[in-house]
Amino acid sequence: ISVLTSFLISLLFEEKIIYPLFSFMGSVAASYHIVNSRQRSTFFKVGLFLGVINIAAIFCLNLLSGHFLNDLPIRLAMGILGGIITGVLVAGLTPVFESLFGFITYIKLLELANLNQPIFQRMIIEAPGTYHHSIIVASLVETAAEAIGANALLAKVSSYYHDIGKLAKPHYYIENQTSYDNRHDKLSPKMSTLIIISHIKEGCELAAQAKLGQPIIDIIREHHGTSLVSYFYDKAKKDKDESIRSLTESDFRYPGPKPQTKEAGLVMLGDIIEASSRTLTNPTPARIRSLVRERIGRVYSDGQLDDCELTLKNLSTIAETFTRILTGIFHHRVDYPESALKETNGKKESHEHPNRKSAETH
Repeated sequence: ISVLTSFLISLLFEEKIIYPLFSFMGSVAASYHIVNSRQRSTFFKVGLFLGVINIAAIFCLNLLSGHFLNDLPIRLAMGILGGIITGVLVAGLTPVFESLFGFITYIKLLELANLNQPIFQRMIIEAPGTYHHSIIVASLVETAAEAIGANALLAKVSSYYHDIGKLAKPHYYIENQTSYDNRHDKLSPKMSTLIIISHIKEGCELAAQAKLGQPIIDIIREHHGTSLVSYFYDKAKKDKDESIRSLTESDFRYPGPKPQTKEAGLVMLGDIIEASSRTLTNPTPARIRSLVRERIGRVYSDGQLDDCELTLKNLSTIAETFTRILTGIFHHRVDYPESALKETNGKKESHEHPNRKSAETH
């Protein structure tokens, strides 16, 4: 873009070298310092820096031209003023372009990653299980994204928001059920499936209202692909009602589309594996590794990853990363026999606090 801008400037002015070179130097300097900015205030700092670069460029280019202009002070003042105005315009217009065109900057992603956002506070109260699930998925996905060279920040933030649609009917999802009363027991398998699937549409609508940006909305829409709601499909096949048993597999699949990017594929895998890992009664490293590989293989065989850019090498790396993180999450201390535990505690208390008993009786 800097080269293109410089070329266009060369067409506008008689001087074919100085003005394009001046534009190119300023553009490159500003671009270098603004990449991966973490705060919007950086735009103002870069604008001031650009003004200093403009002053240096004007001074040097006038030396190269072999003469000093009488209006050099004015040109220098305009140079620093131009840098500052550029910083102000970029800071002010960036949110407008984000809203109009739906793209997301690095800074916007960092803002969305703030767990103090109102929607997360609502999730903690209304859907605490979903909130906890999303946090763990984000940990899995972010680390895996870094390992395979995907956009780790986009993957993490999308994981935070991927299930916000469950806020519409939180108690129809197992992670938010606090009692043994399952609302799906009173519904037909098809109706239950419609409710489960609806969180995709609800999530996209909430994301649009919150102006999360098109990349996150796309991941929310794609993170289940066209996968089968197998629990209710199997339940339908065992139903006594012939009309329910006659329903086809397509009646129990998500509408799609399948994941189109590495980040969407990662969120799909993280979502499935985190939920599945909670069913392990004795989550040893070997069992976790077996579960992770089995689930990834099942998703791959179902064709859900056909449209994204994840390779077999990527999937192997993802499996190892997920296994390592889940093993750390489910790590627990060795269980001691009760008698040995009491004896150990007694010796510890006696060693550390020899006068504790007498002190407590006075």
